[in-house]
Amino acid sequence: MRFLKAGAVLVSIIAVLSLAVAGCGQKPSANSGITVWHWMTDREPAFMELAKRYEARTGIKVNFDLFAPSDTYSQKVRAAAQGDNLPDIFGILGEKRDFASFVKAGHILELTPYMDANGSAWKKSFYALALAVNEFTDGNGYGVQPGIYGAPLDIMAIEMVYNKALFRKLGLNPENPPQTFAELLETAKLIKQANMQGLVSGWGEAWMINCFANNYAFNIMGQDKVMATIKGEVPYTDPDWIKVLSLFKEMQDSGLLASGLVNMVNKTAEQLFANEKAVFAFNGSWCVNVYKGMNPQLDYAAFLPPMASTQYPMAIWGGAGSSFMVNARSPKREEAVKFLIWLTDKNQQDYLAEATNNLPANKQSASSIPGSFAMFARGLDQATHPNAWYISEFPTVIEAFSKGIQSIILGEKTPEQVAAETQAVKERELARERK
Repeated sequence: MRFLKAGAVLVSIIAVLSLAVAGCGQKPSANSGITVWHWMTDREPAFMELAKRYEARTGIKVNFDLFAPSDTYSQKVRAAAQGDNLPDIFGILGEKRDFASFVKAGHILELTPYMDANGSAWKKSFYALALAVNEFTDGNGYGVQPGIYGAPLDIMAIEMVYNKALFRKLGLNPENPPQTFAELLETAKLIKQANMQGLVSGWGEAWMINCFANNYAFNIMGQDKVMATIKGEVPYTDPDWIKVLSLFKEMQDSGLLASGLVNMVNKTAEQLFANEKAVFAFNGSWCVNVYKGMNPQLDYAAFLPPMASTQYPMAIWGGAGSSFMVNARSPKREEAVKFLIWLTDKNQQDYLAEATNNLPANKQSASSIPGSFAMFARGLDQATHPNAWYISEFPTVIEAFSKGIQSIILGEKTPEQVAAETQAVKERELARERK
């Protein structure tokens, strides 16, 4: 992101307290310009250039302060929130419930009035799904006043990619990736016969394996039934969820899944695919930058995960990759909003897309998207994301479901066993919530 990952960053009490103490007295002065905290190491040079341009244009200095890696950044933000030392502009990494907690605590300025001004010009400039990640709708399950609370900088999409050169070695058409799950399994037979590695991905990371499963849940049962499951109205033992879980057994039995996949972090998966050691990968649009650095000659393309059902469309995770929020308590909040409007305008979005190889959130910049990214942008029509939903699943349920899938791949449990175990965790959490 980095795409905004589904799992929240866990922070120890000691780390929070130590950072809170360290942050005391560091609140920017009213005359120091606008201060922005971020975690995006790859975008730091571009941000610095844009800060120079903004100061030359307005006379207002913008200070971009980088805190990396992302877990360090999240600790910094949480500690600053406790000490009321948040900067003028910052971002939040984590689940929608984390975002909601900051809003409810009064740390984030609602941007709806600014989005709606001038005929909703600012609002209309964004891709709808990118904006949805930063919006709380009527009836949301977080108790947040409906409104828009952040401005997206870029967008991402998580899809499948395939190596065209390896397709040729397998005797397959390099311009025709599998369109159905059955075709994917047929391809797996050829991969196994050729003694190649099939699919690599960061399935040692719970959020990523959950993402892949969620794609197929939408495809097999549709969004409404998935949401009903999260609300507790449909059990994970439902036949449709058994079908979703069974797909992982079929992939493993076919030889599609690379060895060691359930313990693989995504960086390892990216290295294997970039070095042409695997035919397929499940990865996000950020991989274009990654693969370019690892193997500039890599010949590959992106495609939607092959459909397992024709009843509902295939969904992928996508939306805002990174977003900025305005500190509601900042004395410079009006200046901060003006800067965000400028930062997300077409000219600056064009520059960021070119300089950082990230998909722009401003849809007016579509023509500036590099060709390598266009293949991911095509999937945005099928995109969804948990941070855009009005309700979220319990983290413990997600963990049980994801670990259960890993057990299916390892041959330790059946889809039915995993479904029953996940539902047991779900019922325990629902009972706790009702107390």
